[in-house]
Amino acid sequence: MIFERFQNSPIGSLVPISGRDPRYGESFAHWAYVPDPLPETVVLTSHTWTIVAEAMQALGRLDQVGDPTFHKALIRRSALRREAHSTSTIEGTVAPLSLVLEIDPHDTAKKSKEIVEILNYVTTAEYAYEHVNERPITFQLLNELHKLLVSNTASDGTDTGKVRSQQVVIGSPTGGVVDARFVPHPPGPDLEIQVRSWLEWVNQERTDIPPVVAAALAHYQFETIHPFNDGNGRLGRLLVVLQLVRLKVLREPLLTISPWFEERRDQYQDELLHLSATGDFDRWVGFFCMAVRDQAIESSNKIEKLINYEEVVRIRCRAYNVRGVAWTVALMLIERPYMTSTWIQKHFAISAPAANAVLAKLVNIDILRETTGGNYRRLFVADEVLQIIES
Repeated sequence: MIFERFQNSPIGSLVPISGRDPRYGESFAHWAYVPDPLPETVVLTSHTWTIVAEAMQALGRLDQVGDPTFHKALIRRSALRREAHSTSTIEGTVAPLSLVLEIDPHDTAKKSKEIVEILNYVTTAEYAYEHVNERPITFQLLNELHKLLVSNTASDGTDTGKVRSQQVVIGSPTGGVVDARFVPHPPGPDLEIQVRSWLEWVNQERTDIPPVVAAALAHYQFETIHPFNDGNGRLGRLLVVLQLVRLKVLREPLLTISPWFEERRDQYQDELLHLSATGDFDRWVGFFCMAVRDQAIESSNKIEKLINYEEVVRIRCRAYNVRGVAWTVALMLIERPYMTSTWIQKHFAISAPAANAVLAKLVNIDILRETTGGNYRRLFVADEVLQIIES
């Protein structure tokens, strides 16, 4: 970490650190950055306030689009998996989006390490959203989410599900401390104090700043503190949506913010470092709110397209007298664009011939397409749904 870049930061300070890097068996003496507590308010330019207003308006539209009791419950699954794919890609975990949409986290079949990490995010997010309306974002919840996120991965170890006990670094080409682009808060009691202070700020009811600005500040602080041994980026972006749901901006977690950051990965990381070095909250809030605005608009447009698609499917099913399980499966495709006979058998408790008949009927009316060939482990896809989700 370049000492000179951060030594005059108006919103944080450098503290000396030293120790022995077990990866190299070498001692180090360096500096770590410790952010000051978040301010209660920030001064923004009129240009940034315009972006803030646009972001809030876009979130309002996203919250209102579609039927909250039906469409959003179905669309939530595909939105969550799109987010899981992008948020993991930012951290260097890459897998085809089609596979992420297809596979079931509870499937006992052997999965690649990349798919395990991505599906861990799905499980973590589902758990978080299940609890978000029942309790605030607590220290215990954070630890639970981290444990779910890194379970059965290379990062699963003694610090799983608790604030880290070792120094971590960000952007080090060698993995060494002195070569790192950024060195966050050192481990110890003060790190836990920082996390609890962050939680107190996040859970405070405030009227002095709009929710999207509060989310921008909270996201910066969480990533800068870097409280866990791994998964801070993925968990931090999940907490953005969780915070917006807690603040009643969104009733359903349908915002997929990571695709925007994925396309601007280097700039995203640069902006976080720039704020630590300069204290320029205006620039960071503007950048963050552009992401929220653009992704809220994109998410709203996709939901409208999926709802329109679902209406086309209803009309087509009525025209061909599709009923029963086949009707239900056809309407579920906006949630689950990939289908198998095995899944239908388990979900509806029907026989293999009955499930295959459902699939054949939907193929015959051009709602599904068989992708694999052969007679076993056949996979079917709703191409129109996949095209909307992947666009």
